[in-house]
Amino acid sequence: MRKIGIIPLRKDSKGIPGKNKKKMVGRPLFSWVLTEAIFSNLDEVYVFTDDIEIIHFIEREYHWTPKVKALLRNDENAVDTASTESTMVEFSNKINQDYDILCLLQATSPLTLVKDINSNLKKITHESFDSTVSVVKTHRFTWNADGSPQNYDVFNRPRRQDFDGLLIENGAVYCTTKEAFLKTKNRVSGSIGIVEMPEETLMEIDSISDWGIVENLLMERQKGMKSNKRIQYLVLDVDGVFTNGGVYYNEDGELAKRFDMRDGMGLEILRQNNVEVVVLTSENSMLVAQRMKKLQIEDAFLGVKDKYSFLKHFLNTKNSSFENVAYVGDDVNDLTNICSCGWSFAPANATEIVKNHADFVLSSNSGNGAIREVCETILKYNKRYE
Repeated sequence: MRKIGIIPLRKDSKGIPGKNKKKMVGRPLFSWVLTEAIFSNLDEVYVFTDDIEIIHFIEREYHWTPKVKALLRNDENAVDTASTESTMVEFSNKINQDYDILCLLQATSPLTLVKDINSNLKKITHESFDSTVSVVKTHRFTWNADGSPQNYDVFNRPRRQDFDGLLIENGAVYCTTKEAFLKTKNRVSGSIGIVEMPEETLMEIDSISDWGIVENLLMERQKGMKSNKRIQYLVLDVDGVFTNGGVYYNEDGELAKRFDMRDGMGLEILRQNNVEVVVLTSENSMLVAQRMKKLQIEDAFLGVKDKYSFLKHFLNTKNSSFENVAYVGDDVNDLTNICSCGWSFAPANATEIVKNHADFVLSSNSGNGAIREVCETILKYNKRYE
C-alpha cells in the first residue's frame, strides 16, 4: 500500500508570526514532525505550503532523502478561514490521488514520534480500519455550562487509579484510506481506529506561552531518551568550536579564521584509537573545507541547517545511533543534538542555553584547546570498553 504523508503549512500565522519557521530547540518548528515522518513507514511525505522560503529550504536541506517533497498550495486554501479538509482535497487532486493511505501530520504537534505515525498506519494496514485519530487519555473531570458534571458523580468522586479517564483528540496524526477520503472528503470516516499518545502531546502551539512549554518538553524528552555506549563518532560544529566564533572579512568576503593546532593533534590521536571524526556546520565556507581537508576529515558536511535530521540520517547509513556519539556545539542550532547525543560538550565560552543542557562544560574556550580537551576525555571514557 502506498502511504503518503502531508504536512500543511501556512505562511502567515496570527498567534505567533512566522510560527512554522520559528526556531524551536534550534530547528524550524515544522522540521520536528517532518524528521519523524522521514524515518517512519511512510513512503513519501509532502510539505504542502504557500511559503516559497520553506519550499527552498526543504529542497536544499533534505536532498539526502527521496522521501521528502515540497509542493505549493493555492492561496485560497492558505488563509486562516480555510479548512484543513479543503487543503487535503487540493493536495489529493494535485498528486492525482496517487496513494492508498493519506496521513495528515500537524507541525504544531512537534512531540509526535515515529512510533506514533507507524501506530496509526498499522491500524489501517493490519487492523483494517478506514481511518485513525491520535488521542491522549486524561484523568480530568469535565463540567457543563449549567454547573452539572459530565463524567463523574460529585458525591462519589473516583480516585485517579479507579477512573478510566477521557480520550481527547490531540490534533497530531490522522490517517485515512483513499476510498474513505474520496467518499467523505473528511480526515476521518468509516471505521475509526484510536491511537493513544502520551498526555503531554495534548499541548499544541497557539501562543508564546505554549511555545515555551513545548520547547522545554522537547528538550527534556530528548535528554530522557539518551543512553551511552562506546563512543564511535565525535561530531563537531566549526564556528565557536574549532574557532573562537570570529571571522575576518574584507571586500571580497570571508578572509580568515583562527584554528588551534593542538586540536588537530588531538583529533589525529582520536582517529588512531578508532573514533571517527565528523564535522557538521551550517556555514558553507571554503576556508573550513580547506582546513578539514588538511586535517584529513573525510566526513565534513558544510551548509547543513537541520543538523539533527542530517545526523540521524548519517548514523543510519553507518548502522549506528546517537548513543555512540559525542557532540560538541556552542549555539542554539546545536541544541537538539546536544540534548540527543550520548555525550555532549560545550566550550567554556558557548552560549548559556547550550551550557545549561550539555553533559559537560569544558574548561577551555573554543579555538583554544576545547577540542583537545574533548579528545582526551573520550580516550579516558572509551577505556572502560576495552
